Amino acid sequence: MPDQNKRRGIYLLPNLLTTAGLFSGFYAIVASMNGDFQLAAIAIFVAMVFDGLDGRVARLTNTQSDFGAEYDSMADIVSFGIAPALVAYNWALHDVGKLGWLAAFIFVAGGALRLARFNTAIATADKRYFQGLAIPSAAAIVAGLVWVGAKYEIDPSNVSLIVVFFTIACGLLMVSNFKYHSFKDVDWRDNVNFLVLLSVVLGFVIVATAPAVVLFVLFTAYAISGPFLTIKNVSKLKLEHVLGDPSEECKEADAETKPEKKAKDAASTDDKEKTE
Repeated sequence: MPDQNKRRGIYLLPNLLTTAGLFSGFYAIVASMNGDFQLAAIAIFVAMVFDGLDGRVARLTNTQSDFGAEYDSMADIVSFGIAPALVAYNWALHDVGKLGWLAAFIFVAGGALRLARFNTAIATADKRYFQGLAIPSAAAIVAGLVWVGAKYEIDPSNVSLIVVFFTIACGLLMVSNFKYHSFKDVDWRDNVNFLVLLSVVLGFVIVATAPAVVLFVLFTAYAISGPFLTIKNVSKLKLEHVLGDPSEECKEADAETKPEKKAKDAASTDDKEKTE
């Protein structure tokens, strides 16, 4: 049965936001070609804001469509795949020759594969987790690294190999099987106490003090959380948990957290004792 939430046609408001995100990504490329790397990195983060808004606006206004979903993916590969790769290349990767453009290509290819896998598995995927690092988060790490370097006037030739490492690592994490919290199970309409609201305000203050450093550190920590979360939730780490197509056994293991496994094992033990 076709998805009733998606319709045929083109709706102005969500696609206007998607276009704004696409424009931000394209502007980041142009700005990096002109040598304005801070502005280029900021434009990628602006594209992230529009990317987060278009889907939510479409759901709130009941204007989801197949066209909008496809257009959003096309915009994402430009804003979060090609744009950060070229910004990083123009800033530092070109200093290491062939290795630099190969690193940039790995990032773009990883982003394209990540989007393709996400789009084909969206109907069966666990909404609580992403399989592999989401492409906007990977773009934020690369763009944040360039932003930090440009803002504090770091000589890119001194950190070119570090940029290569982060670019390749983000590209590989996008096509990995590591699980990342999607935060889609958070009820944003639920009541919260005053301390939560105060924490949010303090969070904005911390980001505002040094946005380049704070955003880079936050998204890097999120990228590192994937391997830790995966290792924590499996009893024995296998290759299928890292790369490739997970086997049915690994899918079942991933679906259960360790506390759930312990409860299941305890229940089976009790049943065994009753039958003896």
